[in-house]
Parts: sequence; C-alpha cells; structure tokens
Amino acid sequence: MNDPNTKIENSEDGSSSVDDGRAYYITTAIPYVNGPPHLGHAMEYVLADAHARYHRLRGRDVRYQAGTDENGLKNVQAAEEEGISTAELVARNAEGFEGLHDLLDLTFDDFIRTSVAAHHRAGAERLWRACDAAGDLYRKSYSGLYCVGCEQFYAPSELVDGRCPEHGTVPEEIEEENWFFRLSKYGDALLELIESGRMRIEPASRRNEVLAFIRRGLEDFSASRSTDRARGWGIQVPDDPSQVMYVWFDALSNYITALDWSADGPDYARYWSESPDRIHVIGKGITRFHAVYWPAMLMSAGLPTPTAIYVHGYVTVEGRKIGKSLGNAIDPRGLVERYGAEPVRFYLLRHVHAFEDGDVSEERLIRALNADLASQLGNLLKRTTSMIDRYCDGLIPAPSEPGELDAPMIALASAMPERFEEAMSRYATHEALDAAWEVLAAANKYVVEVEPWALFKQIEADPEAKARLDTCLYTLAESIRLVAYVAAIAIPQASARTFEHLGLTLESSGSWADQARWGALQPGTKVAAGDALFPRIEVEAGEGSGAAG
Repeated sequence: MNDPNTKIENSEDGSSSVDDGRAYYITTAIPYVNGPPHLGHAMEYVLADAHARYHRLRGRDVRYQAGTDENGLKNVQAAEEEGISTAELVARNAEGFEGLHDLLDLTFDDFIRTSVAAHHRAGAERLWRACDAAGDLYRKSYSGLYCVGCEQFYAPSELVDGRCPEHGTVPEEIEEENWFFRLSKYGDALLELIESGRMRIEPASRRNEVLAFIRRGLEDFSASRSTDRARGWGIQVPDDPSQVMYVWFDALSNYITALDWSADGPDYARYWSESPDRIHVIGKGITRFHAVYWPAMLMSAGLPTPTAIYVHGYVTVEGRKIGKSLGNAIDPRGLVERYGAEPVRFYLLRHVHAFEDGDVSEERLIRALNADLASQLGNLLKRTTSMIDRYCDGLIPAPSEPGELDAPMIALASAMPERFEEAMSRYATHEALDAAWEVLAAANKYVVEVEPWALFKQIEADPEAKARLDTCLYTLAESIRLVAYVAAIAIPQASARTFEHLGLTLESSGSWADQARWGALQPGTKVAAGDALFPRIEVEAGEGSGAAG
C-alpha cells in the first residue's frame, strides 16, 4: 500500500509548479440516476471539463473521471413507481448521463457505473475491509430521521420546519441495526488536513462551513442499511448478508475504484497515490460527504486524501434549485438542439457564478450568444481577417512601435493570460472568462477609435499611416488569438475555427508558455477570412424571456 503521507512539492496555489506531464486527476460527483440529467448536472460536467482542458493546455497528464451512482434506495423507489426493475431504470438513465459526453463536447476519460462495474464492487469491498481492519466499523441499533432524496440522516435541528433543507420533504423515521463508521475518531486529523491546506476547499465560505461543522464535534455515521429496506439492491457488506453498504460509503469509493485500486492498478498509482492534484468538483449540497466523510474513510484505510474540493452553487430558476423532485428540471438536450453545445457551455461557465447559485433563463443564454460570441468575438474576428485580407494581401502584418491608442490595448491583452491563470487556480472559471472577454470588449472599442479603414485611405498621402495600420491589425489579430487560446476551455470548437481563420492550428499551437503570451502570432501568416463563428439569434417580442427549458 502506498504511504499516504508521501509529499509532492506543489506551488502555493496547489497546482504543480512545473507543467511537465505530471498527473492531474479531476472528478465530478456521480449523480443518482432516479431521473434523467438536468442542467445542474450539465453545469458540473462542463466545469470539470473546463479545468481538464485548461490543464491539458498546460501540458499536464489529465484524467477526467465521471460516472453514475446507481445503488441508492431512491433509485429503487423510482423503479417501483415506474413498474420496472431497478437494473432497467438505472441502465436507461445512466445512458442519458453518459450521453452528455457527446452532447456537450466533454472530455471525460472514463465513466463508471457503480451497479455493474466489477472493479467498483471489488474496490468498495476492499475499502470496507480496510476500515474494518482499522477498528473503525461496528454494529449498533439506531433510530433517526432519514431523507431518501439526500440518502442521509438528519438531526431535528437541521430540518427546516420539520422538512429536509434540500428537498422540502418530511424525513422518514427509521429504526434498525446497522454498521457504523467511527467518524468521531478523525475530527482532529480532519481539522489539521484542512487548516494546513493539504486539502483545499474552495470557496473559502465552504471551507469555513466544513471547519465549523467539524469543530462542533463529529458523530459516527451509519455505514450500512438493512438488506430488506434496500430491497436487496446495493453492494453487500462483506461477511454480512443482512446489510448492504450505505450508498455514500459505496459511491464515494468510486474515485479510487475507477482507477482499479482493487487490483493496485497503475492508474491508481499514477492518478491518485502519486499525483500532486486529486480534485473533486461537487455541488454544495454534498460538501459534508466529500470534505468530511470521504477523507476520514481514506485516513482509516491508510490512503491519500483529496488535495482539493471545489464546491459550486446550484443552477436555479426564479431563485429555486432545479431538480426532478421540484418539478422544474431543465433538459440540457433541448438547449443544445436549439442553440448548440458551445453557447450552452459558455453560458454556464461565464454567466453562472462558479461558487454561488446562478439563476438561468433562455433570454440570458440568447443574450450571451449574441453579445459575447456572435458580436464581440465572431464579428471582431470577421472584421479583422477581412481587413487583413483587403489591406495586407491576407498576410498578418508586422507591427511597429505602439502608438498612443495601441499601447493600452497591448498592455491589457498581454496581462490577460496571467489574470486568467490566477482565476483558474481558485477555480473561478467565470472570472477567468471575464478577463478574456474584457480584452474583446477593449478590442472592439479600439478598432473604432483607430479606424484602420481610414488609415488605409491615408497611405498615399501619409506613408506613416501604413505602419500605424499594420500595428493596429496585428494588435487586433494577436488579441483575438490570445482570447481564443484560453477560451478553448469553454468553446473548443470555436477556438479551433478562430485559429484557422488566423492561419493557425490550435491543436499543434505549442506549449502554454509559448502561446499564452503576447507576440506569438508570426507576421506573414496567411489568414483565411470566412463565415461567422456564431449566427445571431433573432428573438421576436415576447419570446425567449422564460426559463431555459
């Protein structure tokens, strides 16, 4: 077994100090499959994908892991409501989640289904036995208030008017004998893990919530359920056929079972025990499980803990969390069919706050498509390449000494990659894209101020106008290139097409150090003016103002 205390030197922001191909492991939570995926699931998948793409740009060996949580009681109940087998229901709905890969142009490398993956079952059993060997599992009778939607017990003080704070339902009163995990044993170790920064929790507000929860004193949690109450569905507790593993004990283990931990596979060593970055991307409603239960389970088993947990807010409609049980779920497939994957990806990454709840509407999505993508990026690219085609024989011109209007534009664009990096190091994806689109806003203003078309007309009378024109067009083209390069985390296909219009190839563009800097665009490069990147959506009065659905 690998030593969980082995340290790998990281930079202060928690990432590798050099991007030399070292492993970077990022996961989404694995959602229940009692229903099809909604826009909240899509947001989490896209967030993780953006970070996976970013670190691939930086030269990291990235593994992006996703999957579905199929062994919970809520899946059994959903199948009973439909009158079909649980296996049939979870297989059908899991297909919808895995289908987000192509629908949203995601790059997850593996998708694990916990009810059918043999290596998951073997790994969950191995983790159970390791915790048992550490003396951290014991049986006792228990009664409490249980929310099937959350798959967790609640203390009366945690309820809101007697109802679950997440689902608004009245919890069931449950009394049975289960196996319990000695969470209370790990309070001090968890405090040290988080306070030392060895396990970052972003944003700071979530970190503070977790620390406060631990300091109030941890209680042992029920780690199994009776086989009868689970309807026989789930992973049996080793050597105890009367019990199945609590769905969270089973589900959380997927982050290592997917790496073939049960067989000590090379992926486990590469992406978990030896990786400097083990990242979980989760919603705020399951913070306790990932930031308290999961690291304690790993400590019990003598395994390395996560290095960072990024907690995002909820996608909401009119201020209410979306979800099947609330009747306001938004199907991402419909949005993609109407507007395309890239506008949906971009909207979720830039216009929904990475840490806070974000209210969505189709009107806002259309506005982002028209203003940010069709106009600020697409129209500017078309104007710039058309002017280079007309005024410079289609070749990127060589710039001269920046003038009074050029210098501020160049300074802003030059500083953007560093601002982008800093925001991404905090998982603030929306801030990173804001920095990029500030450059586009400035470039659109700059082209109006400089008036390159007027400079072209002055060339015969004023030979210096040609140098000013060349500097302006180079500045525009290079600003667009820089934005397209970093924006590949959100709109990879549009970024690739932007590079093609500039006579470049994104996939073979070189390292981050080479490309995320001012001046990488070589004069003499042949541009290829073409169609607009994004068509504008014309909305008639009264349309597009409702919730995206």
